[in-house]
Amino acid sequence: MMMQRGAVGSVVLTAVALTAVVGVAAAAPAPEKAASVSHGEVTDNLYMSLGAFEDATSGEDPKVKAMIDRTDIGGVQLVVPWKALEGEKGEYKWSRLDNALKYLQERHKKLFVQVQDRFFDVAMKDANVPQYVKDEGGVAPTVDENPDNPTTHGAMAAQWDKEVRADFQAMLKAMAGKFDGKLAGVNLPETAVEVDTKTDQTKYTSKSYIDAEIDNMRYGKKVFAKTQFIQYINFLPDDDEHKRMKEMFDLAREIKIGIGGPDTLPDRKYQMENSYKFLHEYKDALPLVAMAVQEPDINAKDPKTGKPYTRERFTDFAHDYLGARQMFWTTEADWLQKPTA
Repeated sequence: MMMQRGAVGSVVLTAVALTAVVGVAAAAPAPEKAASVSHGEVTDNLYMSLGAFEDATSGEDPKVKAMIDRTDIGGVQLVVPWKALEGEKGEYKWSRLDNALKYLQERHKKLFVQVQDRFFDVAMKDANVPQYVKDEGGVAPTVDENPDNPTTHGAMAAQWDKEVRADFQAMLKAMAGKFDGKLAGVNLPETAVEVDTKTDQTKYTSKSYIDAEIDNMRYGKKVFAKTQFIQYINFLPDDDEHKRMKEMFDLAREIKIGIGGPDTLPDRKYQMENSYKFLHEYKDALPLVAMAVQEPDINAKDPKTGKPYTRERFTDFAHDYLGARQMFWTTEADWLQKPTA
């Protein structure tokens, strides 16, 4: 079975997509009729790690600091690792988010937060989760066997372990208690993953993994009652017929969870055969679709032209085909290097 990852790892984001199973191409089952969603215009936001944001706002990176103040930028999506929000078990740390929120509010910008529990191209010991999670054996090894790139290894929180998931959800609840209604959106990262079962000691199975992702979706929506909760979906392991992916989209429609993805790659085969077809079919039934354009995406070739995608191609596809109303752009995007029009 061929394994294919959505995009190459990003320099800006140290925790990105892992390997995904390519499903058999099939039409996504049309969702039941629901009240149509008005897609409106796309709002452009910057996409960066918490550390990169702090470098910008401190003045160490004046170029990105200037981008935040652009009149055509609506806000920032910060990728925040679990470890940045929790030290010792149950001891939560909000100062860095408080500072980011204050900085953006003063500039009339919005803050989206991606809570990260999986990490690309890192050693197990360097997974950016609380130390107690590591000490309790709650981290699983991952592998990316993208045929276009050398094999790389990473790590993720073993969400299928009930204790790990309970700790993660406790953090989400505490975060909601502090920030619900203040943030523009909170999202969980992409679903693409391949656990290295040869060395894993967490009793991973693809079923238990997807069950855990669905449970976290439900829980996140429950605790974030005022802030839009979003789940990124791109690929699922061992879901060739896309039954589990349809289950996730049905749940999102039912309880009003936003859906998004870590990569915008118009007409790319593997994406079109997986989450993109569901986003297209369900876009009028979802409360929000939010798509990222990471650094690898801006260097990818458009299948229609053989040249790198243009800004207009990214935006038109995301809006018209996927139904996106929020886009999160790497600060390396070429149009951000130019003055505001």
